[in-house]
Formats: sequence, C-alpha cells, structure tokens
Amino acid sequence: MKTTAGLASTISRRRPSLLGVVGLVIGVLFAIPAGFVVVRAIRLEAPIGDTWSEIDGPLWRTIQLAFLVSASAAVLGTLLAWVTVRTDLPFRRVWRVVLVLPLVLPSFVGAGAFIAGIAPGGIIHEVLTSVGVTPPRRFRGLGASWFVLTAFTYPYVLLPVSARLSALRSSHEEGARMLGFGPRQAFMRVTLPEIRPSIVAGALLVFLYTLSEFGAVQLLGYDTLTRVIFATRTANRAVSFSAALALLVLAIAVVTLERRLRGRFTPDAKAAAVAHRPTELGWRKVPGTLTCAAALGVGLIIPISSLATWAQRGIRNGTVDYGDLVSPAVNTAFVSVIAAVITVAVVLPIAIETTRRPNFTSSIAAGAVLGGFAIPGLVIALALAVIALNAPGVGWLYQSLALLIIGYIIHFGSQALASTEQAVRSVPERVREQARLLEPSALRRAARVDLPLMRPGLLSGAGLVMLATLKELPATLLLSPIGFSSLATEIWGGFGEGFYAETGVASLLLIAVSASLTWLLVLRPSMRR
Repeated sequence: MKTTAGLASTISRRRPSLLGVVGLVIGVLFAIPAGFVVVRAIRLEAPIGDTWSEIDGPLWRTIQLAFLVSASAAVLGTLLAWVTVRTDLPFRRVWRVVLVLPLVLPSFVGAGAFIAGIAPGGIIHEVLTSVGVTPPRRFRGLGASWFVLTAFTYPYVLLPVSARLSALRSSHEEGARMLGFGPRQAFMRVTLPEIRPSIVAGALLVFLYTLSEFGAVQLLGYDTLTRVIFATRTANRAVSFSAALALLVLAIAVVTLERRLRGRFTPDAKAAAVAHRPTELGWRKVPGTLTCAAALGVGLIIPISSLATWAQRGIRNGTVDYGDLVSPAVNTAFVSVIAAVITVAVVLPIAIETTRRPNFTSSIAAGAVLGGFAIPGLVIALALAVIALNAPGVGWLYQSLALLIIGYIIHFGSQALASTEQAVRSVPERVREQARLLEPSALRRAARVDLPLMRPGLLSGAGLVMLATLKELPATLLLSPIGFSSLATEIWGGFGEGFYAETGVASLLLIAVSASLTWLLVLRPSMRR
C-alpha cells in the first residue's frame, strides 16, 4: 500500500519535460474560447435584466428539449440493445449493425429530409395521400424537433448499452428465471441495475448533443439558445455571449456528471468470453422485429428515400447542376483532411505525456482538450470570431481558412486524443529501450520505430476528426471565409430555401462519405470484437 502511494506521489511531483510544457501550452490554447466567453459575458454591455429576458425562454426550451430527447433516446436505445444482444430475435446480428447507421446522417440533414418528404411532391406526402391520410401542413416546433433528434441520437445509447450487455454474465438472469421471474421482471430486477451506468452515460451524451444542436432546430423552427447566439452574434453581442455562457455552463455540468459516472463501470474481461443463453421471446418476436424496423425506417430509410426521390427528380428534369457541387465537395475534403492531420499532430505531445510521463500539467492539458468537445461548436466559433476581430495582431485571421481549421481543432481535438493515446501505448517499452541503444537520435527513432507502430491509431484518430468535420455546421457557418462553402453549408442553405432536388444530391454525397468513414471507424472494429 505504501509503495503504491509513494509511486502516485512520485508521479504527481514529477517535473514536466519540454514536451510536457509544449502540451501545457497547447492545452491553454484549447481553453481560450471558453475563458473568453466567461470574461466577455461577465463584462456585459447591457443590464443583466435585459439580457436575461432575451435568453430566459430559449434557455428553458433548450433544457426541455434536451431532457425529452435524452429520455426517449435512453428508452429506445436500451430496448434495442437488449432485444438485439440478449434475446433470440431473428437476424439479431444484422440488426445490431444496421441500427447504428442513423449515425451517418447529420441531424440537420435528417430534419431537412423530413421537411422535404412532407412537402407537396415529397415521398411522405405522396404515401400518406395514397392511403387517404391528410399530410401535416407543418413539421415544426417541439414535437418535430423531439422526434427527429431522437431518431438520430438513440445509437449513442445503443452502443454503450450493447457493449455492457455483451460483457455481462447471463447466470444471474437465468437464476432469476429459475425462481419464477418472467423476462421483464428479470430485466428490471437483475439486468437494469447492471447497465444503468451505461444508460445514463449514453443519455448524458445525447443531452450534450441536443444542447449544442443548431441546424435541425433552426430548420424545424424551435427557438433554442443556439438560435439566439447565431441571430444576435453581430447585432447584440451582450445577449449572444450571455446565451453562450448559459450553454457553456450547462455543457460543463453534463460533462462533469458523465465523467463521475464513467468510473462506476468496470467491464469484466472474463464475462466477455461467456456465451449468453438468449431469452426466448416467443410471440414477442413480432413486436420486437417491428420495433427494430421502425427505428431503422425513421432514422435511415425514410430520410434517404426522401432525399433520393428529390435527387432523382432533379436529375431527370435536368435541374441539378453537378458543377455547383464540385467546389463544396473539394472544400469539404480539403478542410477535413487538413484539420485531421493538424489535430493529430497537435494532440500527440499531450498523448505522449499522459501515457509515458503522467504528471499534473499533462492532466491539465488533456482536460482542456477534452473540454473542447464539451463546448458547443457555435460557442467556440463565436469566441474565435470575436477574438480575431478585436484582439491586436490577429485580425488577419478573421474570415480566413486558418481560423476555421483552428475552430475544428479545438472542437474535435478530444476525438483524436483517445486514439492517439492508444497509438502511443502500442509502442512497447522494451522496443523503445532497444531503439535508444541502437539509435541516439530521437528524431530518427521517432521516424523509424515510433511512427510506424503508432500509424494505425493515428489514422483512426484522424479519421474520427474527418468524420466530425464533414458534418459540422455552426462553426463552418460562422468562421468560413467569404465565398467558401462546404457540403454542410450548401445542404443547410438549400433546405432553408426549398431547393430540395439540388440539396438531395449534395446530402446523399455527404451521407455516402460519412457512411464509409462510420463503417471503417465504428462498425468494422466493433464487429471484430
């Protein structure tokens, strides 16, 4: 016990290396947007009563929507996880893969697809009309936002709960059934307490996602804090920064709670190797299959069918100009690759320190990087834009591609950090010691030994940043140079103006790229496990 305490004390007192100092500086840079929002909001240019009256309603609507979406996603994601992991549902392995696919659709694309589908000429409008049902005249407000965001966020609960259920021994459930408990009672009394931390963690992630959502709620006409920030960013910055501070406080509270709950779940490695005896559903196979089909239909099939219908119509009528998509597609690919490469390079010093020489400064730096993902992209973009516009010496960054990439790096650095840390751990200490004996130059050792071994993890981290950058909307809208457009901004603008045919083609292109990266980075690794 003393030895462990002494080791921990030595680690905590260990002086940071030069690389650690570099990592700390990087961490400070990551924290600048959040700090700037706090300082700017405290130094309000208007009475607090006036700003509060502007954000009071949107604040409560934001919290209401986040609670509703996270609760419904928790219920749906948990139900789908249990049905596809612990029962004899037909084709359950196939369902486990395809039910994750709604992740490939950005929420604003999904919202726009439903709007286009319900519009006259849309596939939903035509199907409802053909069966004698009057299509809704409007698809807006709280109900529409709740429905759409639940359909595209439940996989954030499905994935961790499925992983936890796969690692749980089934002996306790079998014992409960031997005592006379039915499947529902066994689940409520035995299984649910074991998977509750995973459910809560996934629900909190959905809550955080909903807090920062901009494109979908804007298209669906639901007034939240993100709408206030975007609408008042130039006309009334006191209100804009007050709303940004409220959103920042909510996000930090959710992340803090999630990190506290994360430590309660420690997977049992032995349990992962135990074969589960599936619960027999009997006649419940039919409603179970229908539930899976409904979730997949709403979250993937209907939106893609809606987009494909409009795209096909535009292609057939000759109203789609493919030349208009070349520039946004090239811009999207360019900034995604550049942001991915730079982000991995930026977080690599921090990853090396946290894995090989853990100390207080490396923990602070890593915390700052992880905090960047908790801050909504709109808040980061607002802070960077105002800093570039007003701070001396950095005015040249305003409305530049460099500032846009900086925003991506700060917001998505955490997605690269975990993979980069794993990449650093993939280089065994024994190999590093032998390399030091054979090659005195640290740069040559890094190029010939470390980087080749770390390459898979680094590529995975870069791929995650690329996937996030492809779908990022608010930061791109606020920080893009004049005349710069990405697929995300083209799609969002097209839905807002009602150009469904052109937007359908662009959306399908974005979904295809997103689906490819999701398969490579999420689905294929999970299937190997």
